[in-house]
Amino acid sequence: MMSDIFKFIPHPRIAAREKAGPPKVADVAMPPATAPWYDRFNATLAVKITRGVGTMWCAYAFAALAVVSLPSAIKSGSAVTLVSWISQTFLQLVLLSIIIVGQNVLAAASDKRAEATYEDGDAVLHTSLDIQHHLEAQDAQIEKILGEIRQIRHA
Repeated sequence: MMSDIFKFIPHPRIAAREKAGPPKVADVAMPPATAPWYDRFNATLAVKITRGVGTMWCAYAFAALAVVSLPSAIKSGSAVTLVSWISQTFLQLVLLSIIIVGQNVLAAASDKRAEATYEDGDAVLHTSLDIQHHLEAQDAQIEKILGEIRQIRHA
């Protein structure tokens, strides 16, 4: 019989993919529950601090904090002190938060790309499964036609 020619066996990754969903940045930011408590604590603390520091409001606060020492740097009359204030105080404080904000935006974009890729893959998977069902239906019809031909030959 023709249907014995091929037996469709779905790949185990299909079920695992459906269960897991698309990968996200947040999924890898935290250690699994099986990790030691101190790893989970450190990761949680780091994520909370990063979320706090990684805001434009924090960048504004750091800029205001840095500006407090600007008059002193200007009054010193030293170009080295002023350059030092710009590079070590202002840029480091303010750019730290702005870079984290940028990284958060890029991570969100990465998550959207992962979601889109996941959905595209899911659509391709379902289309290929539909093709498989279509082929199975064709096999059944071919089997039926061959059966009728066999009956005609033997009649």
